[in-house]
Amino acid sequence: MKLSALILPIRGLQMLVAFIVLGLSGYVANWYNVDTLTASPSQVNFLIFVPLFTILSVIYFEGAPRFLPKISHPWVVMAVELLNVVFYFGGMIALAVFLNTLLFCRGTVCGAARASAGLAGFEWLLFLATAVLNGMEVFRGGFRRPGRAGIKGSYPKEMKETAAA
Repeated sequence: MKLSALILPIRGLQMLVAFIVLGLSGYVANWYNVDTLTASPSQVNFLIFVPLFTILSVIYFEGAPRFLPKISHPWVVMAVELLNVVFYFGGMIALAVFLNTLLFCRGTVCGAARASAGLAGFEWLLFLATAVLNGMEVFRGGFRRPGRAGIKGSYPKEMKETAAA
C-alpha cells in the first residue's frame, strides 16, 4: 500500500479534530474573557494556537508537494510533524493539570475544556502516527523531492571528483 493512501485519511481527521479543538478552546477562552474578571488561562490560549498551527501544517503537508514542490522537503515535513507532536502533548498535559487544580469544575465550560484536553490527546496520537509513518519513509531513503537527479547512493559530480582524489 502506498504511503500517501494511508496518510491522506489521517490528515483529514487531523484537520477535523483541529477545528473541533479550536472551537472548544475558543469557547472556553471567550467565557473567561466575557463572563469573568480574569483573562483566559495561558493553557487554553495555547490550545487555540496549536490547532491554528495544525491547520497551516496540514495545508503545507498536502499542498506544497502538489503545487509548490520546491518548498517541500522531507526534513521540513518531519520537523513540522514533530513540532505538532510536541505542541499537542504539552498543550494536553498543561490543560489537564490546570483543570485538576481548579477548586470546582462544572457546567458546559468545564466540559468543553475537558473535551478540548481529551481531543488534544487524540490529535497527539494522530500526529505521532503520521510522524512515525513519514519517519519510516524518510529514513528508508525514499521521500525524494521531485526533480532531483540521481539514484540512491550516487554522488554529484563534484563529490565524485573529491572522493576519487
